[in-house]
Amino acid sequence: MSSAALTHRKILLIVGGGIAAYKALELVRLLKKAGAQVRAVLTASGAEFVTPLSLAALTGEAVRMGLFHPDDETTMGHIELSRWADLVVVAPATAGLIAKAANGMADDLASTTLLATDKRVLLAPAMNVRMWLHPAVKANVARLTGFAGFHGMAVVGPDEGEMACGEFGPGRMAEPAAILEAISSLLSGPDGRALTGRRAVVTAGPTFEPIDPVRGLTNRSSGKQGYAIAVALAERGAEVTLVSGPTGLAAPVGVTRIDVETAVEMKAATEGALPADIAVLSAAVADWRVDTVAGGKIKKAPGGPPTLALIENPDILAGIAKPGPNRPALVIGFAAETTDLEANARSKLSRKGCDWIVGNDVSADVFGADGNTVLLVTRDGAEPWPRLSKTEVAARLADRIADHFSPQA
Repeated sequence: MSSAALTHRKILLIVGGGIAAYKALELVRLLKKAGAQVRAVLTASGAEFVTPLSLAALTGEAVRMGLFHPDDETTMGHIELSRWADLVVVAPATAGLIAKAANGMADDLASTTLLATDKRVLLAPAMNVRMWLHPAVKANVARLTGFAGFHGMAVVGPDEGEMACGEFGPGRMAEPAAILEAISSLLSGPDGRALTGRRAVVTAGPTFEPIDPVRGLTNRSSGKQGYAIAVALAERGAEVTLVSGPTGLAAPVGVTRIDVETAVEMKAATEGALPADIAVLSAAVADWRVDTVAGGKIKKAPGGPPTLALIENPDILAGIAKPGPNRPALVIGFAAETTDLEANARSKLSRKGCDWIVGNDVSADVFGADGNTVLLVTRDGAEPWPRLSKTEVAARLADRIADHFSPQA
């Protein structure tokens, strides 16, 4: 995404407390180089890691820290700060700031500004891996992501890697260049709502095919990538229906979620969501189901394990991509592969009749993780993307979809 979208745009940067705060200085430098105006709010904890003088020197503006500054209230209080910006960026977004934003708390300048703003908000989380994986933090992030239909909150990162504390895993703040790209994406198009008036259906998560009342065939899909795509499309103005297999994820606010279990149910729900302009079928649908589901739990027997007769599940992607009056204008499938990613993705593109395939390399740590490595395959070629957070993958894909439907495309 070109940084031209940032020329003369106004960015309010909230710097939270954490070792990653030093990256905020580089982010300011990149924003200024791209032509943006930047003002900064520095939390008390953030000031333990970077100085107000450093931020002021880079932004060229006075840095605000306290909620109560009578001498300044006539010119730039927290309300004016929140109204001045085109976009509010929180980097680093600590667990504390995330919790305050998710629960409407306002006890300092940063949290009050977040609650008072009527502009979009981009969060760049940064914290210890155990904190990031804590259910409370996950719930708060899911809630903030769900606010996409309200104030357009978005999340970039975190990345995986070694922490300052010596631990390894997800929790590192996204690099400044990645945050800059996310900012540019959010500010591109008409107020970032390039898909307004478009309808989209997204499938996500696994399917579960029962064998008996307690057992079933399924897979390790978490649904995170599909949920992120649904949110990214909604952030860009699309009316989104999310058809979800069994996941532990909260339903995004502003997105209509339909819960299903089996492939047959997912097919019916997806077709029922048509007509639509866009279909992104990212669900990991089980290829087979048992021919006859046992009415009671199958018991162990002296003869050994039972023989299960399997039959093929319906091909949802091929069915949606089939020419007809309800075929979406853009049909995108996913190909989860462990080897020969491009060859297998190209083969699937041809066999299924869809428009694009997102080749998904699942040979490493992808299932349940927050990062992903994909290859976008179209009839014009293949475009490898570097390993990104699933939120960043979703943002890139949504931007490509928006470009596809733009008059200039």
